[in-house]
Amino acid sequence: MGLTPVRIVTESRLNPKDQGWMTAPHTRAVMAALNGDHGDRARFVGGCVRNALLGVPVEDVDIATALDPEAVATAMERAGIKVVPTGIAHGTLTAIVDGEPYEITSLRKDVETFGRRAVVAFTTNWAEDAQRRDFRVNAIYARQDGSLYDPFGGLRDIAERRIVFIGDAHDRIAEDHLRILRFYRFTAWYGHEIDPAGHQACVQMAETLKALSAERIWKELKRLLIAPDPTFTVKAMQEGHVLSQVLTGRIDFNLFLAIINADRGKSRTPDPLLRLAALMGGDEAAMIALCRQMKASNAELASVQALLAPVKALALTPEAGPDMLARAVVAVGRDAVESRLRLAEARQGGDADDAIAFVRGFEAPIFPLKGRDLLDAGFEAGPDMGELLKQLEHDWVESDFTLTRDALLARARGGAA
Repeated sequence: MGLTPVRIVTESRLNPKDQGWMTAPHTRAVMAALNGDHGDRARFVGGCVRNALLGVPVEDVDIATALDPEAVATAMERAGIKVVPTGIAHGTLTAIVDGEPYEITSLRKDVETFGRRAVVAFTTNWAEDAQRRDFRVNAIYARQDGSLYDPFGGLRDIAERRIVFIGDAHDRIAEDHLRILRFYRFTAWYGHEIDPAGHQACVQMAETLKALSAERIWKELKRLLIAPDPTFTVKAMQEGHVLSQVLTGRIDFNLFLAIINADRGKSRTPDPLLRLAALMGGDEAAMIALCRQMKASNAELASVQALLAPVKALALTPEAGPDMLARAVVAVGRDAVESRLRLAEARQGGDADDAIAFVRGFEAPIFPLKGRDLLDAGFEAGPDMGELLKQLEHDWVESDFTLTRDALLARARGGAA
């Protein structure tokens, strides 16, 4: 049995004059190709409509159409627009105009679902297409003139700043287990409080997250943690034992809360790895294990190690002076030092603003000695030479970067600096 669309009285609409993404020449070209002379065959949907209604930037433009994929491809080709079959099995093609992508998906209804996969059939019924979407705020369609089709009350949810599943939350989660994490991510970004029914369903079905790939979980987790203030959402996930399905080890919610509170009102970019490190209590071993479990990138793993690995004489505090900060930047890099200061501030209190300002403006000197210099001086390549180079760099840092290339070579030979 299909869901019954909600009827609400509203005059809400988007004014295309206020929405540059709607009136951009590329957008108009794609919509004209889809609509042709028949009018209402294509509508904007999903994040672009939701974000426009919320007054936040629109990043991607998604379009739903009553045309089937073959007809979409034909329409694009006739208009001279490049089209790529990015998800043809599920009715999705991407039109590309001067490098700008537009994801176009034919109206669909689910025939069978398998947690992350689905068998779909194409339809021309807008309500059937809306019914298969996740949240009511994501099932609002906008015509080119800005008029809205809102079959399940998404406009009301936007006004009340809440994220609500379409229909029964358990059914939506059974169709796609990733919707558990999406529910919390969207709530963190766009909600003022957690919808009780949705939260209860996510708690009850949390174990289904184990069926998802690590890469999907990792991506959603990071997108959740860069919300301006995800604390109430993360707390709900912790209390509902949802976090324990994706994070192993001890959770330190107090340190997580402290690092977000310390950042309030300051020009600090939310860092998902830093916030996750705080949530894991700043435990290097636990964070590295988590990164490997989640198949994090080598760059992410290196960032975690630079943030948490013990470094001799590098116990940074918010009150650290210029000499120590300069040495720290050379040792682990500017970004890692700022993150270390923010973590120390959350743990110890104090104010790291001055230290962070110094780090951001500090230009680290370049170590004047290279391996080639040692080879030219008669040293043999190998592990011993590598260790010698590390020691010389340490000596250079300890000298406040005053040791010259010649002085370092003299030390290498055993002479006086």
